[in-house]
Amino acid sequence: MQMIRGRMRMALSAGAMLYRSSLSGPVRLMTTEAQNVAAKLKSSGLLRSQALIGGKWVDSYDGKTIKVYNPATGEVITDVACMGGKETNDAISSAYDAFSSWSKLTAAERSKCLRKWYDLIMAHKEELGQLMTLEQGKPLKEAIGEVSYGAGFIEFSAEEAKRIYGDIIPSPLADRRLFVLKQPVGVVGAITPWNFPLAMITRKVGPALACGCTVVIKPSELTPLTALAAAELSLQAGIPPGVVNVVMGNASDIGDALLASPQVRKLTFTGSTLVGKKLMAGAAATVKKVSLELGGNAPCIIFDDADIEVALKGALATKFRNTGQTCVCANRILVQEGIYEKFTNAFAKAVQSMKVGDGFSEGVEQGPLINEAAVKKVESFVEDATSKGAKVLVGGKRHSLGMTFYEPTVVTGVNSEMLLSREEVFGPVAPLLKFKTEEEAIHMANDTNAGLAAYIFSTNIQRAWRVTEALEYGIVGVNEGLVSTEVAPFGGVKQSGLGREGSKYGLDEYLEMKYVCLGSMS
Repeated sequence: MQMIRGRMRMALSAGAMLYRSSLSGPVRLMTTEAQNVAAKLKSSGLLRSQALIGGKWVDSYDGKTIKVYNPATGEVITDVACMGGKETNDAISSAYDAFSSWSKLTAAERSKCLRKWYDLIMAHKEELGQLMTLEQGKPLKEAIGEVSYGAGFIEFSAEEAKRIYGDIIPSPLADRRLFVLKQPVGVVGAITPWNFPLAMITRKVGPALACGCTVVIKPSELTPLTALAAAELSLQAGIPPGVVNVVMGNASDIGDALLASPQVRKLTFTGSTLVGKKLMAGAAATVKKVSLELGGNAPCIIFDDADIEVALKGALATKFRNTGQTCVCANRILVQEGIYEKFTNAFAKAVQSMKVGDGFSEGVEQGPLINEAAVKKVESFVEDATSKGAKVLVGGKRHSLGMTFYEPTVVTGVNSEMLLSREEVFGPVAPLLKFKTEEEAIHMANDTNAGLAAYIFSTNIQRAWRVTEALEYGIVGVNEGLVSTEVAPFGGVKQSGLGREGSKYGLDEYLEMKYVCLGSMS
C-alpha cells in the first residue's frame, strides 16, 4: 500500500511541478483589465482564496499558499490556501458528521436545496464565466456555456432526487415480503481536473447530494477558483455546513488522505488514465466504490457518403473545443479516400481562419493551452509525426501571441505508428488519416486501449447503425460533434474508465442496494 501511495504521489504531483517550473522567473502582475474583472468578482463574494471545511472558510494550517495564474497572460490572479492531509482529514470528518443529517432529509428537501443552488449558479453565470476565463483561459462565450452546462447537472439532480426508487420482489414463500432499498453510499471524495472547472464538479456533486451523500471536493490546483465560487453559492443556497467541502493544494497528500480514510466510501475521479489506475489500486485497501472517467483517443470517422458541411462543422466542434483540451475531443480524424482531398481542403481553410487570443477578446474561438508543459507535449507530438513523414498543412508551431498559445494545426499523412494516433495530444492539433473501407475504419478506430468517445459522419442509416454497434466506445456521436449533456450517461469502456456520470444511470454510482427480507410477524 505504501508503494502504491508513493507512485500515486509522484503521478499527482507531476502536473503541478511542471506548471510551477514553467512559470519560473519574475511574477507578472495583473493588467488593468484583469484587475477590474478580479475586483468585481471579489466584491461579489465569488473570488475566494480559502478552503471550505464544515461550512467555514479556512486557511491552510501552516499558512502555505499557492499562486493561481491566468494562462493567457502569466499574471497572478490570487494566492489560495495550499492544504494537505490534516485539512483533508478534517474535511472528511466534517462530511461524515453532516452525512447523518443530510441523508435523513426527505428527497423533496434535498431537491429544494439543489434547485436553489442551480438558480444561484445561473443568476451568476456571467461572473462564473469570467472567473473561469481568468484561471483556465477558454473564451468567455465558451466559459459561460460551461456554466449553463454544469448547472444543468445540478438541476437534473434536483429533479431526479425524488425519483430514486426501490423494488418489491414477489416472494416464493407466502409469509415473506422481499424489498430492495437504495441508500446513499456515504462520504464521497471527488477529484476533478482543470479543463472543465465547474462542470466536472457539478457532474459529480449534483447526483451525490441528490442521493443523500456528502462530499469532499479536491479541484485542480491550476483552477481552484471556480470550484470555490460554486461552493460559496452552495452555502447561499442553504445546503447545510459540512455537506460540501473543498480542499486544494498538495494533490498527493490530499489524495492519500481520501484513499486512507475508511469514512470515505466512494471516490470519483476525472483525469488521466495513469493517475486513475493509481487511485483504483489505492482504493482497494478500504474497498471503496470507485468511478473513473479517464483518457480518450477519440476517432472521428467521415465516410464518402457524409454531408461535407455537417461533417466539417462537427469535426471542428469536437476537435477544437476548449483548445483541444477535452477527453472527448477528436484525437484522430479518419476520412474515406473518396472525399479525402475535398474534406481536407475545406477543413484546413476553416482551421486557418480561427481567431486565437485572450478569452476576453471579442470573437476569439481558441484560447491558450493551460501551461508550458501542455505546449511542450503538443510540440513533441507534432515533431514526432513530421519526423516519421507527416506533413503540417496548417499551423504547427507556437502562436505569435507567445505565452502558451499554439496555432490551430492540421497534420496530414498521419499513420498508426505516430504519437498523434496512439496517445491524446490534448491540444489544437488535428491529425488526418485516410482509409478505404468501412471495415478498415472500424479496425483503425478500435485499435487503442481507450474507449471513451467516437464520432461518425454518414448519411447511410444502415452504415450508421453497423458502425455504431461495432465501435468499442462508451459514447458515439452520429453526425454530431458535441455529445455531452446532463440527461445522457457519460463514460467509457476499456481503459477509459468505470461507471457513468449524468442521466438517471449516474445516480446509481452514489447508491448502495439493500435487500430486506421481511418474515411473518405473527
